[in-house]
Amino acid sequence: MSSMTDHPESPGSSGFFSKQATVAKPGFSRWMVPPAALAVHLCIGQAYAFSVFNGPLTKVIGITQSAPDDWTLTTLGWIFSLAIVFLGLSAAFAGKWLERVGPRRTMITAACCFGGGFIISAVGVWLHQIVLLYLGYGVIGGIGLGLGYVSPVSTLIRWFPDRRGMATGLAIMGFGGGAMIAAPLSVALMNHFKSATSIGVAETFVVLGIAYFISMTIGALAIRIPAHDWKPAGWTPPETSHQMITRNHVHIDQALKTPQFYLIWLVLFLNVTAGIGILGQASVMIQESFKNTVTAGAAAGFVGLLSLFNMGGRFVWASASDFIGRKNTYYVFFVFGAVLYYSVPGFAASGNIALFVLAFCLIISMYGGGFSTVPAYLADMFGTAFVGGIHGRLLTAWAAAGVAGPVLVNYIRAYQVAHGVAKADAYTMTVHIMTVLLIVGFVCNLLVKRVNDKHHMSETQLAGQ
Repeated sequence: MSSMTDHPESPGSSGFFSKQATVAKPGFSRWMVPPAALAVHLCIGQAYAFSVFNGPLTKVIGITQSAPDDWTLTTLGWIFSLAIVFLGLSAAFAGKWLERVGPRRTMITAACCFGGGFIISAVGVWLHQIVLLYLGYGVIGGIGLGLGYVSPVSTLIRWFPDRRGMATGLAIMGFGGGAMIAAPLSVALMNHFKSATSIGVAETFVVLGIAYFISMTIGALAIRIPAHDWKPAGWTPPETSHQMITRNHVHIDQALKTPQFYLIWLVLFLNVTAGIGILGQASVMIQESFKNTVTAGAAAGFVGLLSLFNMGGRFVWASASDFIGRKNTYYVFFVFGAVLYYSVPGFAASGNIALFVLAFCLIISMYGGGFSTVPAYLADMFGTAFVGGIHGRLLTAWAAAGVAGPVLVNYIRAYQVAHGVAKADAYTMTVHIMTVLLIVGFVCNLLVKRVNDKHHMSETQLAGQ
């Protein structure tokens, strides 16, 4: 099996943080790698819980209520947006560097950026300079998010050629579940540090920055990469004609010249678009669909349930893809998802809350599953040598879907309501559009074929990287 050690660092590059220093010694258990990956992903998953700071940050000066000079929610909204933008940019543009220097140095850099971003943001709160929050959590923290997201995943794929989906699903499940830890922890810390002169956010940022830096550093120190000739005991690579799994490798730049990259980009984009807009409006949607039936508290419970399915789906669907194949897994997402979306207005009209909730839970499980299945899909298509960098570039689909999904849900709903459509019926057109998007995604997935041999690297080319 080809590994990251196929691509040594430049001459003279050595030391504790070098790629060569992370090559596992004989007898090393590959099951030590998933906890190292989780140590990083559970930290950066905090990004999904950043909204718990928005309310308190509007009262930095006023403490008990917003003062005229306090920040507004619209001003604060750019912090998270910048973080997601720089997550995508760093993942996309640092791919070659990641493959060259290895996971340990990349993960240490991610720890410094993500933890340091919190510290800079804390200073921004103390000085009441919004630009420092944009720079700290948004730009520097966002870079940490991107580097921390892709580096453990590419390493896991190399350790688990027999269970690529399960391995990546385990790590990316951590990203989905990180918010479930971060949200209550952040609230508890703010309450602990709150005083007559402080809302407790700056102090909380400092504690989180240090804690996340330590956890991510532990993961970076524990990470190992397999030796060049390593493979699981008793494992035989599958026939290349089965499940479209290649034994060859495609260079990161060459991958962008293949139709497969753009088809899988669209597959991820369409699957994520169909889910991400719903996540942002889940509470409002169920309350408006079942007016006077579902309370705000029950709607919050619905949102929490969606989070559990989002997290669980990342592991369950990715693990299932090891048995049914990555392409078949996406077929399930698109066919089953389209049927569920098309059925949702009927469930709402009939007042069947149980089926409405179940449908969206399954939809969101497939949304999460799309994230965790795609790294293994890429490894099957392009090989493992540059999968981290290729995965990073593909994550631009996430950034694009992060804009398209909410826009579709929010603006179409607003247009419907403005033209006299009852709020309970305003989402019908939206879910029907989502159905169409999933059908288009099915066609894109159908068109994915084996990468042409002309794109494969020779052994000489691999050795020279």
